[in-house]
Amino acid sequence: MTGMIIVRRVADLRAHVAAWRKSGSSVGLVPTMGALHEGHLSLIRCAKAENAHVIATIFVNPTQFGPTEDLSAYPRDEAGDAAKLAQAGCDLLFAPDVAEMYPQGFATAVAVSGLTEHLCGASRPGHFGGVATIVSKLLLQSLPDRAYFGEKDFQQLQVIKRLALDLDIPVAIAGVPTVREADGLAMSSRNRYLSAQDRKAAALLPQILRESAALLAAGGDAAPVLAEAEQRLLAGGFTRVDYVALCDEARLQPIPRAQPGSRLFAAAFLGRTRLIDNWPVA
Repeated sequence: MTGMIIVRRVADLRAHVAAWRKSGSSVGLVPTMGALHEGHLSLIRCAKAENAHVIATIFVNPTQFGPTEDLSAYPRDEAGDAAKLAQAGCDLLFAPDVAEMYPQGFATAVAVSGLTEHLCGASRPGHFGGVATIVSKLLLQSLPDRAYFGEKDFQQLQVIKRLALDLDIPVAIAGVPTVREADGLAMSSRNRYLSAQDRKAAALLPQILRESAALLAAGGDAAPVLAEAEQRLLAGGFTRVDYVALCDEARLQPIPRAQPGSRLFAAAFLGRTRLIDNWPVA
């Protein structure tokens, strides 16, 4: 981990950024919740290619987890993550605790409407309020030139682009293509929850999305294609499907048939593990 700095306080983060700014250097930010995998490291490499200095953050944000979700069980391995970040070329790791991010008396929330009405916004009430608030704080704490987010969490990416624009936060938000396993499964920290049997079944999700996206791109009513995709997931071992939906990318509103700039979204459970993915259609 030679050369990578680890800080836990906002004041220390800002001091390092100020020193870089004084020398005229650009700064890239990669926010994470840790449990890093190749998808996260691809964000670091993108940031490194476009900026003189790269900050990664690790903070398991409690406000984006629902009361029955996996906050306490969410995988944590700061030492292992720090080693991966240093090897990928990260310059600074900001790893605050909850008290640093939400000090006593904290009473502010950021909410983005419209984009959060459907998909994960409907099935995880309050989730995007937590995401929007913590990302707003991280952007303002570090004020990088650019911040990088994966397209696997496409709804999150669109929400963050919207809040940065609406709140006049002077940071360019960059989306980075999803990194996938050899069988197509989108890389995710939650994949490690999967049993061997469930891991095999999980590969059906990208396969069904890819095949359904091709059908939708050919034209026609989306409803039967979406219904068939849901049934295929259930028949393939998924225990519950939150949604399979065709939406326009810009507004994330459901649409009845494919159009330019449309994308297919899905969220489904294998046991207690919730997987999400998306696929461009047209």
